[in-house]
Amino acid sequence: MLFVPQRIFFTKGVGRHKEYLASFELALRDAKIEKCNLVTVSSIYPPGCKRVSVDEGLKSLQPGGVTFSVMARNSTNEPNRLIAASIGVALPADGTQYGYLSEHHPFGETEKKAGEYAEDLAATMLATTLGIEFNPDTAWDEREQQYKMSGKIVRSFNITQSAEGDKKGLWTTVVASAILIPV
Repeated sequence: MLFVPQRIFFTKGVGRHKEYLASFELALRDAKIEKCNLVTVSSIYPPGCKRVSVDEGLKSLQPGGVTFSVMARNSTNEPNRLIAASIGVALPADGTQYGYLSEHHPFGETEKKAGEYAEDLAATMLATTLGIEFNPDTAWDEREQQYKMSGKIVRSFNITQSAEGDKKGLWTTVVASAILIPV
């Protein structure tokens, strides 16, 4: 049986609790995907897959349903420690081709820096499959322009959640996720 998702949505959340697992559950609740049995998959954006809003995507999910997800997550119980979870996305101009999703889960990076890194990673993976020449040592902004000017990569973006560790040492968990929907 071939399962190729037709729709996708992106969500993020943060949770804090004295228990590690409970902080993860609260992050999933904040992201509105706690009712799912999440199965993590690798990072291919299916050809022809339509991005929908969180609210529209949630209508397709049922409590307890097996749900495929590309997920980045990070946790800390260290007070004030900066954490992030980011999903980067790069889409080809040709909608019949697949794109890339990347996961990044750093410590000490701002939301902006983590998001740009994840987006850069996804775009670089796509660029290598499309045969786009680039210098990996140039800055992301410069490569982003080069990718888009090639006409082969139409769009890249990221969804990122960051947080500082709870000041009293509660577990803090962040998640960012791409949820793949079959129909």
